[in-house]
Amino acid sequence: MENIRTRLKFGNKVEDVKLRKRKSQLYSKEDESPLNYGELRTRVVVFSVAFRLINCFLVQTSFVPDEYWQSLEVSHRMVFNYGYVTWEWKEGIRGFTYPLFFAFIYKILYIINYDSVYLLIWLPRISQALFAAFADVKFFFLIRTLESCDVAKWTFFCHMCSWFSWYCCTRTLTNSMETTITCLALSYFPLPGSKTHSSKIYLTLVALAVIVRPTALIVWFPLVMYHFWLEDNKLRLITHKLIPIGALAVVISTVIDCIFYEKWTMVQFSFLKFNVLHSVADFYGSHPWHWYFTQGFVVVIGPHLPLFLHGCSIAFKKYKVLLAAVVWTVVVYSLLPHKEFRFIYPVLPFCMIFCGISLANLKAWRRPAASILLVSNLAAALYTGLIHQRGTLDVMTHLQTLCDVSSTSAPPQTDVLFLMPCHSTPYYSHVHCPMKMRFLECPPDLGDEGYVDEADGFYDDPLHWLRTSFPYKSSLPTHLVLFDVLEKEISVFLQGNRFVRTAEMFHTHFPEGRVGGSIFIYERL
Repeated sequence: MENIRTRLKFGNKVEDVKLRKRKSQLYSKEDESPLNYGELRTRVVVFSVAFRLINCFLVQTSFVPDEYWQSLEVSHRMVFNYGYVTWEWKEGIRGFTYPLFFAFIYKILYIINYDSVYLLIWLPRISQALFAAFADVKFFFLIRTLESCDVAKWTFFCHMCSWFSWYCCTRTLTNSMETTITCLALSYFPLPGSKTHSSKIYLTLVALAVIVRPTALIVWFPLVMYHFWLEDNKLRLITHKLIPIGALAVVISTVIDCIFYEKWTMVQFSFLKFNVLHSVADFYGSHPWHWYFTQGFVVVIGPHLPLFLHGCSIAFKKYKVLLAAVVWTVVVYSLLPHKEFRFIYPVLPFCMIFCGISLANLKAWRRPAASILLVSNLAAALYTGLIHQRGTLDVMTHLQTLCDVSSTSAPPQTDVLFLMPCHSTPYYSHVHCPMKMRFLECPPDLGDEGYVDEADGFYDDPLHWLRTSFPYKSSLPTHLVLFDVLEKEISVFLQGNRFVRTAEMFHTHFPEGRVGGSIFIYERL
């Protein structure tokens, strides 16, 4: 009987030690008061949601055409039955799954008769911001299970103050959604020390990322291979998880695409055929192989770069799989001629883990480094979000006011011609009325006989193009939209046809080539 009491007493002590250890994890290292897990979660959720909503409304500039032309413009046409779709949708190399999400929002607004242009523009972006906030929360608690509270705090700080994340995460880009889903999938990936990993969940999320953007396979290939190498029952992983989840994802996405294309279409195959085998992406520009190493990655990670390099030296062994994924992604994209900053955006959360570990280990230098990091990122985020390349959105806001005029019977029918590089502005998703608009088209050469790039044809000799395109005054558009760099070259045409400048919008402090610093709107008297 005495032995039983002794064992019970000893057992209770062991349980007390375990309980105290569990509770100690809920204490802040810099605060003696206990930090309730529920309260912590609430604070992180509220902060992340508020931060990303502010982020959303403080990004009022354009980045790349795909932000609109591969999402909102397609969604608008799906619901309202007018608009323009680019050549990619005619050739079947884009999937409808991502635009379908925004089309669902548009359809609800249409049904309840609240389809104002303001809501059509901002609700998709608010939705994107909320998804990003959810990923932020998952990212914080993932690091908290892997590292100390101090490291989790500084990693979250690095993640949230990244200027490029601020600039991209609330945009309606497939790259933004790909990065958000990648961040979520990482929370369930079997990283060293992870207690929340789930093969089914993370593989399902990876499959969703691939549906949204097939290039997500590049980022996840080394990670899935690492998981395969760790797995004891490799055959079960392949037959019970990889194949079923992958096959189901392909079937669902193919069914959706076949419904909307109204013919048999396998987007993943078409995407690979056009962009890799036929090198169609090269049409939109090419860069030297080292561009990501010398410019792309440096710009995307921004002021975090010294911390990232320092963090790699500290945490290389523990997180070598994440570093391998970063290096692999940059190397693979370096082999492709067409390069853009946004392509490597999905690996940015991986880099933030190394940055957080670095900042947590700086000790006395930690707070000065954090202050410099915050100020430099804030300056870049506010400038790119509020000032740089905002003219192409402002001009659509101005043109939207013409919708009321064009709906009346007295004034002539509005006819807008954009004399700008193709896809410089959003289109019907930002005016939401069927007024006549036209821009200079620039589909790639797909082997069609007599192919002519309209945009290049125009810029080779703008005056000749205008005179031959509009031989009669009756065929002239009512409004012209152009960058300031073109004004002098076509001034004779503008004056001869009684076009008067009625509006000017600032666009950028860094004009380049065909893109000017301001945008002019000319109206014919």
